Amino acid sequence: METPKVTETTPELACPITPIVDIVFSRWTTPILWSLNEYGRQRFVELQRRIATITPKVLTQRLRQMERDGLITRTYHAEVPPRVEYEISELGRSLGPMFATLAEWSPNLAKVEEARTHYDDRSRSSAR
Repeated sequence: METPKVTETTPELACPITPIVDIVFSRWTTPILWSLNEYGRQRFVELQRRIATITPKVLTQRLRQMERDGLITRTYHAEVPPRVEYEISELGRSLGPMFATLAEWSPNLAKVEEARTHYDDRSRSSAR
């Protein structure tokens, strides 16, 4: 029996959801989108307070990238002092069903923790 020939391929062809995961699930993107979807239009400081562990530099970078990707809109209000607000776009809002599905899956996190504990216990006992 002949072994099938393995050809190299790009990650996108090997798994067509790779580009989506890169866009939506890069660090900080999900909590920002979640916050904008849950609480509506927000200023930079409001987002920073809701996502307490994010630095201003990283928040700025992620907001710019998400605006570039079309997931959020940025509105500049020319007033004194200037005001900038961020809002989830229709494209970003279209991710809602996916986030809802992930939220429905979250009770399984307890099973993941059980599996990790079981694995760690097994690893410790086999190392003895």
